[in-house]
Amino acid sequence: MSRALPKYNKRRVGIIGGAAAVVLSGAVIAGSALAGEGANNEGQDAASPGTISCPAVEGSLPAIPASAKAEVDRNLAQLQTQIQEANQRLIDTVGQGGPNFVQNAILGPLEDKRVAALNRIETAIGRAAAKPEGLEKLAPCQLDQGGAAAAGDQAGAGAGAGADAGAGAGDSGAGNAAGGPGTISCPAVEGSLPAIPASAQAEVTRNLELLDTQIQEANKRLVDTVGQGGPNFVNNAILGPLEDKRVATLNRIETAIGRAAAKPEGLEKLAPCQLDQGGAAAAGDQAGAGEEAGAGEDASNAGNAGAETNAGAPGTISCPAVEGSLPAIPASAQAEVTRNLELLDTQIQEANKRLVDTVGQGGPNFVNNAILGPLEDKRVATLNRIETAIGRAAAKPEGLEKLAPCQLNQ
Repeated sequence: MSRALPKYNKRRVGIIGGAAAVVLSGAVIAGSALAGEGANNEGQDAASPGTISCPAVEGSLPAIPASAKAEVDRNLAQLQTQIQEANQRLIDTVGQGGPNFVQNAILGPLEDKRVAALNRIETAIGRAAAKPEGLEKLAPCQLDQGGAAAAGDQAGAGAGAGADAGAGAGDSGAGNAAGGPGTISCPAVEGSLPAIPASAQAEVTRNLELLDTQIQEANKRLVDTVGQGGPNFVNNAILGPLEDKRVATLNRIETAIGRAAAKPEGLEKLAPCQLDQGGAAAAGDQAGAGEEAGAGEDASNAGNAGAETNAGAPGTISCPAVEGSLPAIPASAQAEVTRNLELLDTQIQEANKRLVDTVGQGGPNFVNNAILGPLEDKRVATLNRIETAIGRAAAKPEGLEKLAPCQLNQ
């Protein structure tokens, strides 16, 4: 995910209940209920939530090798689904307000998801032909209201974003006070890298720049959301999503190096960042939680529950079991598959902890938007890594993403 490019968030082109008008000059598709292209932020008013439009992708792709066709089609379909889901979130959160709610809680996360899907398309094509670069520029989407991007009001602010520039380490679940938001610091990465093969240098450099951009964006979100409060806001809405982005970017660095030399492992330990206030991680107050980090893999039903946290009993999150759906794992892939299965477990544990930490926060869709949604995104990324690891030495399993959605059991 090149973050040196525009800000990144997630989702894709879809058409609901009507025709779509395609405007390729701006690579923009405006859909009747979900579609499109462009980039913007803001919110919507209670009467008219508007629709989200995103840049068209298919017209920007080169010839797709036959061996990559199924994977590319699957990710194009996922982009479509992402936009549909984002438009549904727009409807579900009408009237929740703060001037940056839609950007932070809907458009930002959508851009991140689109970046991930676009990167998977690049990688799929690149296995059999020249790898297309720069599809990330198609990731940002915009809110169209009455045919134009419009500012609005929603409350409870959402998914934090990334930004990178700095070196530090750690993980902090703090917020920031109205007086001073502090700054976010993250572990330095370059010093932990092995010698970079010449053929990987450009891609590694691009992802290192993306890490810097992610921190810059996260620090800007910190400033933009000063005074919004709840003791876990910064962790849930800024640091958590930032960590997810860093994990994805660090994995791309590992993969780029691994194509031409021994693949470095364990860079994910550099993903967590912390909030420094007066030189130390500090707890604070921000409100309205966003897309979160965390939550992994257990076993149970799939699904998505949009229930709000219950002051009396937060419940628990359960997710579909993965191991029983895997084929025989080649010996060369066993360590990587095991590591990602453990990560799925950790993700669920973190999500359940968030469930407890945020009891009493939120409106009717808080758990879905701030915990289950981000958890599903993490699980998709982790499941894709499992598929890729197995596919290097045997037939690549497809469709593990169907195991990504989790549910709240109360």
